[in-house]
Amino acid sequence: MEPVPQEDAEKLFSRALAAFSAGEYQAALAQLERALKLEDNPLLHSYLGLCIAKERGQVKKGRELCLASLELEPENPVHYLNLARVHQVARDKPQALEALRKGMSVGGSEEIKALLATLGTRKPPPLRFLSRDHFLNKWLGIALSRVGLR
Repeated sequence: MEPVPQEDAEKLFSRALAAFSAGEYQAALAQLERALKLEDNPLLHSYLGLCIAKERGQVKKGRELCLASLELEPENPVHYLNLARVHQVARDKPQALEALRKGMSVGGSEEIKALLATLGTRKPPPLRFLSRDHFLNKWLGIALSRVGLR
């Protein structure tokens, strides 16, 4: 009987990224868990947190893993991107935008720019001299949107 070759964490991580890109979060989760047994790496924890949030719905645990990765590597924009995606799973758009903006401030990436564009920005209020929360701005914005002028 021939011995089974030992897989290294780098190969497992590349397989996990390929599965993640294909939307196969359960397969990516399994690969990341196997890679973590071989090597303790903040990048692995960050992606594991995202996969746990997406696949198992454990947003709190996913957020904790991403924040722990950020504490170890605060200059890595990938951690901010993954944290923003976890916030997106939790339907917390303001926190997701904050994480993306912090990610842009430490270096940014094309993926962060694309996600920022996807989440979008708010349109300016119809009456700019009034605050956004003013009742005239709210109702005028709703009316203009329904008519199709906004």
